[in-house]
Amino acid sequence: MWSGIAAHEFMHALGFVHEQSRSDRDHYVTIVWKNIMPDQIHNFRKQVTNNLNSPYDYSSVMHYGRYAFSEDGGPTIIPKPDPYIPIGQRDGPSALDLHKINVLYNCGVNQ
Repeated sequence: MWSGIAAHEFMHALGFVHEQSRSDRDHYVTIVWKNIMPDQIHNFRKQVTNNLNSPYDYSSVMHYGRYAFSEDGGPTIIPKPDPYIPIGQRDGPSALDLHKINVLYNCGVNQ
């Protein structure tokens, strides 16, 4: 078990959805629906989200990789405006992931 996968699942348990499912995601990524395995489309649907006044996080542990659930080897997620922005890391929570957890659960260090 990779620690980044555990962090990803832990953030789900805390109530977070995949970053590319954020309500405002269409400003930041293009979902290539035709390349997604039909039984995995649910993983890419937009959700009604409270984005906690935080910017979109391409480095989030909650972001899928560019070829996630690809049916044909083509990309399923293309970042905007720069299609070469790295996405889909599983090293652990990003700085913004940690910030969002602190904001959501009111556990900031300045209390």
